[in-house]
Amino acid sequence: MTDTYGSNSQPLLPEGAIDGIVRQPPLDEQSAAPARSLGADAWEAMRRSPLFWISAALIVIFVLMAAFPGLFTNKDPYDCPLELARDAPSADAWFGRDLLGCDVYARTIYGARASILVGVLTAFVTAVIGVGIGTTGGYVGGWLDTLLSRTADVFFAIPLLLGGILIMFTFPSDYDTPYMVVIGKVVFALAILGWPNIFRLMRSSVMQVNPLEYVQAARALGGSPWRVVTSHVVPNSMVPVIVVSTIDLGAYIAAEATLSFLGIGLRPPAISWGQAISEASGLGYIRAAPHMLIFPSVFLSLTVLAFIMMGEVVRDAMDPKLR
Repeated sequence: MTDTYGSNSQPLLPEGAIDGIVRQPPLDEQSAAPARSLGADAWEAMRRSPLFWISAALIVIFVLMAAFPGLFTNKDPYDCPLELARDAPSADAWFGRDLLGCDVYARTIYGARASILVGVLTAFVTAVIGVGIGTTGGYVGGWLDTLLSRTADVFFAIPLLLGGILIMFTFPSDYDTPYMVVIGKVVFALAILGWPNIFRLMRSSVMQVNPLEYVQAARALGGSPWRVVTSHVVPNSMVPVIVVSTIDLGAYIAAEATLSFLGIGLRPPAISWGQAISEASGLGYIRAAPHMLIFPSVFLSLTVLAFIMMGEVVRDAMDPKLR
């Protein structure tokens, strides 16, 4: 009884009780779990996915290869002793040598720069064009939206590779063309045909966000159209654009390799995986020197796969219907 009653035989009540009634603290003083944002929920879902860590590791490696190739090799990719042409892999040349005697490993490492640079720049340019035009059409509406939509339909009807081939044949590059100019031509050829996809996504997202309450409230409080669009409409419409741009980045890398394979994309002295695959695909070379084809193809495939996997993981994490 001594554990339940005090010296006056009165029940021991919790601290803060008055007249036998336990007073609960106000709701705002009670401990509550912090609110979770969409970004926090997406990160929680992504970090539990093995595909996220695999694709992130591959992307980090390939980006480091593109930015700092000296971390992976000390060989000069332009040092090509002709007497060593088509040598098999060895301790001196891990991936063997190509038709001119160049180290395939060094050229594979340095080839990441052009391929990833084209992919990143093309994805960025298409996102900027598509978001700008899509936001304008979806927010303004009317005849302007109709005009922009029909213009996008014209470009959307042209296949990406076919249009890229036509543009690169119209504006060819030679051996004296500066490196960044060659890169810019390939980016232009792909971006001018890739923006309608982002335009359609952004336009539909803006049209979904536009009638929501917080956008209407911002207008009612006297917000200018520019402020409403930049502060409320665009930030809440970007999720599908981010997802699709990540997936498209891998597709643009593959498209650049295809153009270079056909001999109308990146040209020497630029180094590209597509060039290496094109040189290794000559008659008899696949059987006589398969290393010339295998290693650039594997690096290209892993890069494209890494960006596509990352886009799929981001899509699954940011779409609440899939969680």
